[in-house]
Amino acid sequence: MKILLDECLDRRFAREFGDLYVRTVPQMGWAGIKNGELMQLAEAEFDFFITVDRNLSYQQDIPRYSIALIVIRSVSNRYDDLRPFGDRVIAALEAAAPGTVTLISN
Repeated sequence: MKILLDECLDRRFAREFGDLYVRTVPQMGWAGIKNGELMQLAEAEFDFFITVDRNLSYQQDIPRYSIALIVIRSVSNRYDDLRPFGDRVIAALEAAAPGTVTLISN
């Protein structure tokens, strides 16, 4: 299970995934890349892409990608606001399939 965190997420959120393989967009050297190209890069190396960008699932044709998109609907992208979503995101990883969008909200 390989997880990519969008650059809009606080990098400390990776702590919530324990021993799972998690990288951030900046760690991969992909900061500033537009969503379409980013999705293509991500699907080549990751199983899941996690973001708070609510528009991504509307701007991109997610079913054409071989990566699952998980969108967190948090009040902000600050670590303290994201942290409570950790367990629910991990549970969503088990159920998410490539080319699908999973929305997680309060």
